[in-house]
Amino acid sequence: MCAFVPKKSDRFTFGLWTVGNIGRDPFGTAVRETISPVTIVKKLSELGAWGVNLHDNDLVPIDASAAERDAIVSEFKKALHDYDMVVPMATTNLFFDPAFKDGAFTSSDPKVRAYAIQKTMRSMDLGAELGAKTYVFWGGREGTETDASKDPRDGIKRYRECLNFLAEYDLAQGYNFKFALEPKPNEPRGDIYLPTVGAALGFITTLDKPEKFGVNPEYAHETMSGLNFVHAVAQAIDAGKLFHIDLNGQKPGRYDQDYRFGAEDLKANFFLVKLLEESGYKGSLHFDAHAYRTEDEAGVWEFAKGCMRTYLILKEKAQKFAADEEIQAILKEVHSDEQSYSSVISQYSEANASKLNKTEFDRNAMGKRGYNYEKLDQLTTELLLGVR
Repeated sequence: MCAFVPKKSDRFTFGLWTVGNIGRDPFGTAVRETISPVTIVKKLSELGAWGVNLHDNDLVPIDASAAERDAIVSEFKKALHDYDMVVPMATTNLFFDPAFKDGAFTSSDPKVRAYAIQKTMRSMDLGAELGAKTYVFWGGREGTETDASKDPRDGIKRYRECLNFLAEYDLAQGYNFKFALEPKPNEPRGDIYLPTVGAALGFITTLDKPEKFGVNPEYAHETMSGLNFVHAVAQAIDAGKLFHIDLNGQKPGRYDQDYRFGAEDLKANFFLVKLLEESGYKGSLHFDAHAYRTEDEAGVWEFAKGCMRTYLILKEKAQKFAADEEIQAILKEVHSDEQSYSSVISQYSEANASKLNKTEFDRNAMGKRGYNYEKLDQLTTELLLGVR
């Protein structure tokens, strides 16, 4: 048990909205009392978390006066100091208020788009005051139920204009945020713009300052649509654009469940942890999840402990995978000819093209080769089940 106790250096974070989730859903009212932000900071620190993230209105009510806002923020900053916690990431709630029912940055109403920019600027001010270095944009309402409502080209154009505006505001204020787009395919709207990591990466190249933008992929979002989250994260890492990550649990083809990390598909979670650890990712490990609706407040803290503990267990499993002689022997055999051809095919030159043209490949032998992936997968399963 003691081997998997989280510590600050593990960089685990939770959102105020995650452990603060009161269990309300479309079919039922709240089942838990509200937990104050100060209490959340205190309890998470005691559990070994490094930081806490927030939307603007997780901390400051949308209708708070300037004086109320300052008092709330002052109390929160004191709690961060007292309990040795940080705010690595901030974001804006652009999805809850009725004003955003047709989107925020992509709304058909220009007044709504202007208000969304204003709200985000003020939220960026708050994030900077709290020490955040990463700023996430989740376009939860940026989409449609019917394409009769707007031309998707207009929606993307409006999205781009707003993000370009905010990037300039960031530079003018000297905040130097790393902006991370968080893609999602659907829910709460029928279809959402920039639904996948690949779509977000493509869109970033069209922005005025693409170097400021990366992605914040979420396990549930790619998984709910049946995609491979590990591959999406690998693409983001390869592009140098993994600025933040949301970890949770999700069954494919379901609504956005946001279960405890590790609650579903341990093999996929294992390969995700393995990728993050072996790639050298140094950002926050953020759990964007919440306790089952069946739980009271004690269950909320069990949920938080479980997220962190599972990550640490899978981290140890990844180390065992790398040290397992039988597993590594199979991988070595699979890649045994890599050096023979990698230098030739990694970059075009006339010499390399000529060499390839003169090479006689034994196509039949290649077709008959077995890769031993069945055994490799079984050994991985046995390692995860604790029998290796």
